[in-house]
Amino acid sequence: MHVEWRGRIVVDPDLHHGEPCIRGTRIPVYVIVSNLANGMSEEELLEQYPQLTREDIRAALAYAAELLQHETIIELSGQE
Repeated sequence: MHVEWRGRIVVDPDLHHGEPCIRGTRIPVYVIVSNLANGMSEEELLEQYPQLTREDIRAALAYAAELLQHETIIELSGQE
């Protein structure tokens, strides 16, 4: 299953300093991804941000995943 994020994520220089946000909101993608990474459930995220939908959350994750496909990972020495 492929999640199409392009209709849900916007980058506007006048909105949150040009950070990728969910269309129609001021919620940056990183807020969604970081909250999920820190253990917040989808249900908690939807309660915290009632303007979000499950599709918005999936779009944010798909956007982050696509970005990582094009990133170069640099190994940091001294980390275990």
